[in-house]
Amino acid sequence: MAVTERENREEGVPDSGAKAAARRKSGRPGNGGLLGRNRDFRQLWYAETTGKFGAAVTGVLLPLAAVSALHAGTFEVSLLNAATWVPWLVIGLPAGVWVDRLRRRTVMLASDAVSCALFVIVPLAHRSGVLDVGGLLLAALLAGTAAVFFQTAYTARLPGIVGVADQAEGNAKLHGSASAAQLAGTGAAGLIAQAAGAVDGMLTNAATFLVSFVCVARIRRREPPPPVVVRTRGALFKEVGEGVRLVARDPYLRSLTFFGAASNLFLGGCQTLLVVFLLRDVGLSGTGVGVLVAIGGAGGVLGALVVRRGVARFGTARALLLFELGVPALAPLMALTTRGAGLALFVAGYASASVGVVAGNVIKAGFHQAYCPPGVLGRVSACSSFLNYGTLPLGALLAGGLGTWLGVRPTLWLMTAGIPLTALILLCSPIRTRRDLPTRAEATDRAGHSL
Repeated sequence: MAVTERENREEGVPDSGAKAAARRKSGRPGNGGLLGRNRDFRQLWYAETTGKFGAAVTGVLLPLAAVSALHAGTFEVSLLNAATWVPWLVIGLPAGVWVDRLRRRTVMLASDAVSCALFVIVPLAHRSGVLDVGGLLLAALLAGTAAVFFQTAYTARLPGIVGVADQAEGNAKLHGSASAAQLAGTGAAGLIAQAAGAVDGMLTNAATFLVSFVCVARIRRREPPPPVVVRTRGALFKEVGEGVRLVARDPYLRSLTFFGAASNLFLGGCQTLLVVFLLRDVGLSGTGVGVLVAIGGAGGVLGALVVRRGVARFGTARALLLFELGVPALAPLMALTTRGAGLALFVAGYASASVGVVAGNVIKAGFHQAYCPPGVLGRVSACSSFLNYGTLPLGALLAGGLGTWLGVRPTLWLMTAGIPLTALILLCSPIRTRRDLPTRAEATDRAGHSL
């Protein structure tokens, strides 16, 4: 039965008609921008962009509120940063199984609703005089839990909205807009804190989760219902084990996962110390912190803009090494920051790290979507994320402990030096010998069956 162009538009299919079908079969992207021709991707893009803006605002406001309103110390701030990532260690693996069992859109909607409610409750608790550091920690834990489910479901849902030929463009747009939103959110955070206060300013994040909820709800293309499977006792652990084995046995998935875990250990530590470092060691105001981090964060936007050109010229594997090992080599300059002209050192170091992180994430996201079958993508993504995001709270706690013992500036130097050095893991993997990362077809040919 023929499908009309109108029906395709309503279902959010990227292309329609005989020409579009031939184009999809050949793997060539359609004419025009992906945002213009794929309504469902546009809604997902809106949701992700607004969510990242709110998260960036809160990433600055949470430590500001802890330091300025609740007089928290360096280690308490590190606990607060760790709390947002601890859920990946606790439920990161089973979350992938649950997402594979459910409709991903439903999981994303529930996550947005919970997060929106949390960031309404925090300012209300502060106005009632009952908010303390423990309350902020609880809010960060619950928001982090919601983020685990949203991120896992979002990663697994994207290939069902965007065709194979458009996935590179889709990933670049999502990561690029996320970086731009983080840039704008970080810059706006200082102004929001000045106008509304660090705690009341978190209502901004509540509003962004509400926008994200509406956008996800407007995605028209429906997922097929998950297969009905009779599960015996222990099925959850068995499916978690399947995801772990898939990652552990595959040299590419294993190498990228270990690299991501090591890299995020240092990134988490670095991110934990930045606000304390700029406020107390450098002597900037809250507004100054937001503006400076926003300027440096522009490197993330640049990374999203140049990654496709880098991939076209060098190949996905070589471009990954370039962006993860070569570009972030300037990151330790952040620890040399001083007032006045010395602020340029922070911008250069932060921008180089941002370029590498965003460009590398675009390449890795495209690899996972092209390499892993849809039926196991949730579990593979969750297993990778369990280690990748799970080391962020460890890095935050490590940085908090070392910062209290050695001082903030020496600890920041150690954290930033570790960012490019972790990419040596990739040089010890099969990625070093390739121009391009493998696809699902190569994995099937090599193993004799799909992942």
